[in-house]
Amino acid sequence: MDVLTLVSAFVALVGAAATAVLGYWTQRRLRLMDQRNLMDTYGASLAWAAYDLQSRLYNILRGHEIDLSPGTYSGFMTSFHLQGTPQQREYVRRSTVFVLAEYLGWVEILRRDIQFLDLGQSRANQRVVKVVSSIGAVLNRTSSADDVLRLWRAEQRAIGELMVHPEGESGRRRCLGYAEFCAKLDDDDVFHRWFASLLEDVDRLAEDTAQAVPRLAELQQNLITLIDVLDPKAERFPQFRQPTGAALSVRVAN
Repeated sequence: MDVLTLVSAFVALVGAAATAVLGYWTQRRLRLMDQRNLMDTYGASLAWAAYDLQSRLYNILRGHEIDLSPGTYSGFMTSFHLQGTPQQREYVRRSTVFVLAEYLGWVEILRRDIQFLDLGQSRANQRVVKVVSSIGAVLNRTSSADDVLRLWRAEQRAIGELMVHPEGESGRRRCLGYAEFCAKLDDDDVFHRWFASLLEDVDRLAEDTAQAVPRLAELQQNLITLIDVLDPKAERFPQFRQPTGAALSVRVAN
């Protein structure tokens, strides 16, 4: 084999290798861009779900403070659950369970489509994973004094799975809306059974909030931390934090 042939073969080999490496990095870059786009889209939805859940927790906890304070006003759970109309009571029960379930639904969507547990070196994504894990741990925590709205890890996943809309596809998934959620509670016995104990927990919470205050306050604070991670520049949730007692920092009605 002459020198020219050897050189040609070497050049061809190097070219093939370069093409393969370039192709690999191009595909990797495109994959990372797709993941970032999904994280932006789904991250916004997760942030809104966290916002709605922490808002309801704030109303419950702030309402408990109002109930303990001298005066003629009653807190959220007392006003709309214990002393409210049947329609108001049922709204409090269902909407409280819904905002918890919707949050778990968006966590499940992230897990399915982005597989964010393996998103690499992004510090923001690592912080999302860390805070979501912390929220799951608070929901999962076992205590003889407080088991209201407690969900084991597998139950969190199961409820998240139930909240993912069946018509969605990768990259375009969504959660059940409130009307769809209520309709399934009424019409689907299997679906209802997964949420029956949570609905009962809301009733127990209305009767006695005190035991649940520390864990629910910690859960609310973790949700606010998640919002901070997902919306670091406060573009979606500008100026919504207001310090108050019992380590609460958000005043929102929903």
